[in-house]
Amino acid sequence: MKYKYQARSKDGAIESGVIEASSKESASDILSRYNIFVTSLEEEKSGFFNSKDISFFNKVSAKDLAIFSRQLSVMVESRVPVVQSLVGLSEQTKNQSFKGKIIRISQLVDEGNPLSEAFSAYPEIFNAFYINLIKSGEASGKISETLSYLSSHLEREADINSQIKGAMIYPIFVISVLVVVMGIVMFVVMPKLVDLIKESLSEPPLSTMIMLGFYGFLSNFWWLIAIIFIGFIVFIYYYLKTPNGKKNIDIYSLKIPLIGKFFQKTYIVRFVENLSTLISAGLSITSALKISKDAVENYIYKEIISDVERGVLEGMRMSAVLKKYPEYMSPFVVQMVQVGEDTGKLDKNLMEIVNFYQKEIKRDVDTFTALLEPILIIFLGICVAFLAVSVLSPLYSTLGTI
Repeated sequence: MKYKYQARSKDGAIESGVIEASSKESASDILSRYNIFVTSLEEEKSGFFNSKDISFFNKVSAKDLAIFSRQLSVMVESRVPVVQSLVGLSEQTKNQSFKGKIIRISQLVDEGNPLSEAFSAYPEIFNAFYINLIKSGEASGKISETLSYLSSHLEREADINSQIKGAMIYPIFVISVLVVVMGIVMFVVMPKLVDLIKESLSEPPLSTMIMLGFYGFLSNFWWLIAIIFIGFIVFIYYYLKTPNGKKNIDIYSLKIPLIGKFFQKTYIVRFVENLSTLISAGLSITSALKISKDAVENYIYKEIISDVERGVLEGMRMSAVLKKYPEYMSPFVVQMVQVGEDTGKLDKNLMEIVNFYQKEIKRDVDTFTALLEPILIIFLGICVAFLAVSVLSPLYSTLGTI
């Protein structure tokens, strides 16, 4: 069960959060054991709307997890006991949901569970890739190094995601401005313009007639447009939830001109980096391939990795299987994998691929942004000019008749 608490830390700071425990007494005992002095403790009620039950509010970002992994790595490297390290990190964490989970993880470790098993209690935060690397670190006695690997990996993932999101901010802003301007013209200016044209004997220009026709359609059939729009959104949402829908989107997204190549580079980086990190941590290639497959979201690349996994189990080389997919795996990737297999430095060669493609992705994002800005400015200018002509022309015509 979850309990909501208010407490004071050992330095007197007021804290609040949520903790999971089997009973109220157990929750109080856990908190007091970690020098958190409870002032209020009650079971969290689950209502119709509870922000703490919504994934948006509970989400632990890749950046949060990277910082957590890096700090835990440094503390373990400094010979600080794992339980004490986790307690210290929980006190520093600002995300209250994550804070409660770290406290629970420290309790599980304190009870004698391995760190990997304690992390696996929260699969929504620590995925199979993360947990398997921790298991490898536990087996080799290199927990600190493993956590450092994970932190670097998560930072690279966060960097790629931030580049993609950054490229989308400008077009979304421009389109939003255009929608607002269109809304003002349609629902504020056009009603007054209709009355003005009715009073005038002049014939409005073509652009104004088009706007008036569009305004008339919106006025009479706005409910139909709303139904179609909402229906389309719902259809797309549920279609993407189906295996066939997800498969089709994954296939066709890779064939979109320009953008498809960008997606391919992104999936290659995720696959290759995961594989390199897992092999460096001591996992076998087949185990690393299986875990990497789960980390890649695209159907095509999942199928390619599955084929590579089957080929390796049958005694084939990775490069020989990857060579069968020239449309999705570039000759550069195949050659680097082949050289890594020949020299016995596959993990290092894979990381070279990652470094190369990360620079390519950054270059693509910069080029895309540089090209998109003038295109959107021109498009916005044309739309605004059309609106201005449509609205101002009848006004000038009316004034000319006075």
